[in-house]
Amino acid sequence: MKKQQLKDLMDNLSLTYSKLLGIDLSVGSEDEVFKWFLASLLFGAPITESAVIKTYHCFEKHKTLTLKRILDTGWNGLVKILDEGGYTRYDFKTADKLLFVMRNLHENYSESLNIVHAQTASPRDLEGKLKSLGKGIGDVTVGIFLRELRGIWKKADPDPTPLVVRAAEWCSIVKPSEHATSSLKQLKDYWGAHKISGYSYVNFETALLRLGKDYVRKGKKPTFL
Repeated sequence: MKKQQLKDLMDNLSLTYSKLLGIDLSVGSEDEVFKWFLASLLFGAPITESAVIKTYHCFEKHKTLTLKRILDTGWNGLVKILDEGGYTRYDFKTADKLLFVMRNLHENYSESLNIVHAQTASPRDLEGKLKSLGKGIGDVTVGIFLRELRGIWKKADPDPTPLVVRAAEWCSIVKPSEHATSSLKQLKDYWGAHKISGYSYVNFETALLRLGKDYVRKGKKPTFL
């Protein structure tokens, strides 16, 4: 990929999802990390991106962006918020999951996701502890959550998703590999050698994710590349 093409990719597709939602992860504050965790739980379901964004803003409108508020809102209240956002197919299941995860986080980690991170020994250990918070937290949700915490949490270093790898291969940024960890190294090496001023590796990975999801998977080529 030529330098100008990489810049065009970043200029068009690199806005992180946390910033899109108005969440500031830059200093890793507990409140903002929690908001992003909630958003990641919503993004983890097989539902449209627009519905997730609308649903998150409904949580925001109802001032239900803290662990205590979620627990106080209760199952019926959460279902109403989820339905308002268009989460109707997964409303009951997601309400159950949110309450279970929040209770677990409250009882085992003093309501703090930063404590979860502090008590882990490695990136894989961190991923395992996050999954253990609730049955509904899998690789997809954990990958979404940790991707945007790279460089903020020391042990946030998930492997790239298949869509990111597919887009990177389409751009000839990485060579095909059976191991996601190898693809991660290739991506980091590429960004280190070709980084665009004003953007981070997280922006780079986000741009590849959008490229894979919105274009490569659909057999479309962006007009800006």
